[in-house]
Amino acid sequence: MRILVLDGPNLNLVGRREPAIYGTETLAGIHDRMRARAAALGVELETFQSNHEGALIDRLQRQDFDAAIVNGGGLSHTSISLRDALVAVERPFVEVHLSDPSTREPFRHHSYLTDVAVASIVGKRGDGYLEALELLAGRATG
Repeated sequence: MRILVLDGPNLNLVGRREPAIYGTETLAGIHDRMRARAAALGVELETFQSNHEGALIDRLQRQDFDAAIVNGGGLSHTSISLRDALVAVERPFVEVHLSDPSTREPFRHHSYLTDVAVASIVGKRGDGYLEALELLAGRATG
C-alpha cells in the first residue's frame, strides 16, 4: 500500500509557529515517526508539503498512491479546488488537523474536506497523523 501525506500552507513552520496551538514537534519529526510506523506496517509512505494550492493539486493528480493523509492547513477552510481534486482522484483519505478547528476562530469551523474524507482526526497534534496511518493501513488489510 502506498500512502501520500499531503501537507498544506504554513505546515513547514510547525514546531516554531504558535507552539501553544500546534505543539513544538516539527513537521519533519512527525514525518519521521510516520516513516518508522509505516515501515513496521509494511506501508510505503511519501510526504509532500507545499505553500501553494496548485502544487498540492498537481501532486494529487499524479494518482500514484492508494490512499492519503491530508492536512490542508488553511486551505481546508477555503479551497473548493483542493476538495474537487481529492474527489476527482478517487482515493480514500483521512483529514488531519494538529489543533481542533472547532475550538478556534469561527472561520475555521467549516472544512470543505470533512464530508468527503473517510475520517477526520483533529486536536491530537502529531499523534493524529499516526492514527490516520493506522486507520488507512487497517483498511488495506481489513
